[in-house]
Amino acid sequence: MSQNALYSYAKSRTMSRYAGWLPSRPEVYRSFMHVHYHIGKDGWQAQRAHEPAVAEFAASIRKHPDMVALFDQIFKQVAQIPDLKTIKSFEELLHAMDSIVTSPPKFHIAEDEHGNPIGEPIGVPMYLLFDLLSNTSAGYDLFRMPAFNEILKTLLNEWGKFLTTFPSASSLHDGDEGWFSTIALQQLESDGRGEFNATYVVPNPSEPHRGYTSWDAFFTREVQPSARPILKPEDKSIIHSACESTVYNIQSKVKKHDQFWLKTQAYSLYDILNKNDEDADKFVGGTIYQAFLSPLDYHRWHAPVDGEIVKTVLVPGSYYAVLPDAGAPQDDPDLKPGDPHGALIRSQGWLTVAAARALIFIKADNPDIGLMCFVGIGMAEVSTCDITVKQGDKVKTGDQLGMFHFGGSSHALIFGPQTKITFAREVTEKQNPHLLVNSVIAQVSKAEN
Repeated sequence: MSQNALYSYAKSRTMSRYAGWLPSRPEVYRSFMHVHYHIGKDGWQAQRAHEPAVAEFAASIRKHPDMVALFDQIFKQVAQIPDLKTIKSFEELLHAMDSIVTSPPKFHIAEDEHGNPIGEPIGVPMYLLFDLLSNTSAGYDLFRMPAFNEILKTLLNEWGKFLTTFPSASSLHDGDEGWFSTIALQQLESDGRGEFNATYVVPNPSEPHRGYTSWDAFFTREVQPSARPILKPEDKSIIHSACESTVYNIQSKVKKHDQFWLKTQAYSLYDILNKNDEDADKFVGGTIYQAFLSPLDYHRWHAPVDGEIVKTVLVPGSYYAVLPDAGAPQDDPDLKPGDPHGALIRSQGWLTVAAARALIFIKADNPDIGLMCFVGIGMAEVSTCDITVKQGDKVKTGDQLGMFHFGGSSHALIFGPQTKITFAREVTEKQNPHLLVNSVIAQVSKAEN
């Protein structure tokens, strides 16, 4: 393995925008991909039987010659990336997937350039297999197909069922390869998240798995109210962070229809809001705030304001589709210019119209806010959007709205043109700041009569 390959993508050994999605150490990424390259290659050569969910996925794909042809094109296009040792065919991909759908996300141990052990938690292992595949023109065509996403959803749902069982807690321990190891906890507690046991509801701190009876129970862990207090709950002009997340973008004067497929990824209200004219019209000229969650983050959604739930909608969509690009831009905070990794993270705006998502419309008690919409956006893996409120429910700031299961995710808050909103310095003065749930993100002033 050449030095060029080993250090292909990272500018430094810390990440902000891609943290939790791509390992901060390229050695860990390369080791993970090397392991799954050999699992795929060896499984194909030995003609090993597939896991039932993977076998069903393969059979369904092979019923669609256009999907088979696009997979062939994907691997031909990925092969053009220089100095890359990765899975080379659909058959090898299937065998690599076998090893993922039968186990929980794990902490991966690798070696640095001096042979010293290093490791990082891999919260989205399936995403790492699909990352470069998605950043191709053929991947763009295939991964947007509704029929393909229905087939993929069936596979991911089967993995999701496993992740709710006790055997899926097997990676929740404090050993070298566990999520509660010293190195793993450093990442779970990074970016101001706080000491794990003092921040989250931990069922049994003395147990190796800390009382979490499945991977999903760990992933959807609750936060202790004292760890995420509401600042000035009596001030109804304040808007609070609905998710523990990294700020991606703020756009004002949003349009009903816009060219979301272009590089600028302008927000298109009609497409975000499930092609509903009446809903979209209410927000034309308003503001959208978007931030995305790392697999290391807390994954429950909180109400950003006091109000009443007007409507909820679940919208089907894609899982691994991205807007293909020429790689990381010059000003990317983490990756070297032109590096093709992480296109999913660079496609956040586009995902508001393409990915599976949840819409929760809230009529704020404060008329200066009025109607707003929370959008939960599933990204990769299973990413189930689980809404836990219903029409007519009254919510207070910080109350639970729902949660993401298993995978990565993003979210957006949409405000109407009547909302005169000013975002906090913590949101605007730093590139991609990481904000805690319930923290102050904005304040509104009196609406003009």
